Amino acid sequence: MPVKQDLLKILCCPVTKVELKILPNEMQVELNEKIQKGLVKNMGNKIVEEPLEEALITVDTKTVYRVTSDIPNMIPSEGISISNEDLVSKP
Repeated sequence: MPVKQDLLKILCCPVTKVELKILPNEMQVELNEKIQKGLVKNMGNKIVEEPLEEALITVDTKTVYRVTSDIPNMIPSEGISISNEDLVSKP
């Protein structure tokens, strides 16, 4: 079950305060492929080992936050910073 819309309305990036939206499926698939290859580090500089079941992304498409069991993980060091080169399929 995806993050509820009323919760999504009040969530924002804990670092930049930018609004969040649900990570589109195409981007999630692409990011998970990179995770499986060991190519993704979180903002705490640790390699991300678990694929994303669901995630939120800032509307400026710079940071991804994992959602596990419908609970967003908004810990800044566990966010995944992405750049334009990281994911081809931008929303």
